[in-house]
Amino acid sequence: MSGKHIPVLLNECIEGLNIKPDGIYVDGTLGRGGHSEKIAERLDSGRLICIDRDETAIIEAGERLKRFGDKITFVKANFRDIGEILDNLGVESVNGMLFDLGVSSPQLDDPSRGFSYMADAPLDMRMDTSSAITAYDIVNTYPEEELRRIFFQYGEERYSQRISKAIVREREKKPIETTLQLVDIIRSAMPAPALREKQHPAKRCFQALRIAVNDELDSLSDMLGTAMDRLAPGGRLCVISFHSLEDRIVKNAIKAKENGCTCPPEFPVCICGFKKTVFSVTKKPILPTQDELDINPRSRSAKLRIVEKL
Repeated sequence: MSGKHIPVLLNECIEGLNIKPDGIYVDGTLGRGGHSEKIAERLDSGRLICIDRDETAIIEAGERLKRFGDKITFVKANFRDIGEILDNLGVESVNGMLFDLGVSSPQLDDPSRGFSYMADAPLDMRMDTSSAITAYDIVNTYPEEELRRIFFQYGEERYSQRISKAIVREREKKPIETTLQLVDIIRSAMPAPALREKQHPAKRCFQALRIAVNDELDSLSDMLGTAMDRLAPGGRLCVISFHSLEDRIVKNAIKAKENGCTCPPEFPVCICGFKKTVFSVTKKPILPTQDELDINPRSRSAKLRIVEKL
C-alpha cells in the first residue's frame, strides 16, 4: 500500500522561500514531489534541483514532475553532500533551499521498507536501499550498551536499558528478523503503566533505529554546515523538523551564523571576529494550523524555521 503524500506546511514553505521566477532552488528532500511541484510552478527561466537518497522517490516524483521538463534536475544523493552536489552541477549559489526532514508518508506506509511498527516486515529502515547498514544489523549485532545509547539518545526512551537487555537476551536464542518480533520484545520489557500510555510503546525505539540506520542527525549537521553558506544574498533556507533532536540542531546551527559572537557582553565592540551572515525570518518556528492538523495528523510535530542570507 502506498500512502497518500501530503506536503507538510506547504503554503508556509512556498511563502518562506520568497521564490523568484528566474532563481535557482533546491528541494533537498524530494519525497513524492509535493513541495517541488509548487516551487516549479513559480519558476519561469529558473531552475530547481531535486535531491533524494531514495531511488523510488526519484522515480515516482519524476513522473509527477515530468511536465516541467529540463527546468528540474534530479540527483540521487544524501543532502549532507549539498556542497559537492552543487559543485558537480556548476552552481555556486542558490536563491533558496528546502529540507523536509524525517521519513515520508509513502516510506512509512510501505510495509516492505520496515519503518512501521504497525505491520510485519523485515527489519530494514533504510531510506537508501543500497546502503550497507540495516535495522537488522543494529538490532542483532550492536553491543547492549550501544543499543541503550541509541534508544536513549535518539528516541529519548526512558526504558532504554530494559529494552536493550531484552533484545540481547532474545537474539541469543535466535535472530530478530521482523518489525513485529521487535515490537513484542519492546512490549515485554516495558512496565505495565508504560503500555497504557497513548503513544505506541515501540514508537520511540523505531524512531531511534531509523535515525541510526540513516545517520540522520550527522547528515543534518553536515548539511547545515554548508547550506547557509551556499545561499545567494537574499536567499532563504527553510527546514522542517519533526522532533526535538532535529529542531535543536537546526536552531543551534542558525544561532551560530546569526549570533555567534563570543565576546563578553560588557565589551563595547566585537573583537572575536564573528560576522553575522544570516537572520531569522521568524523568531519562533512556524507550526501547522489546526486546518492542516485536521487534514494531515502526521504534521502535528512539524516545526519550520526560515533564515535569509545577508
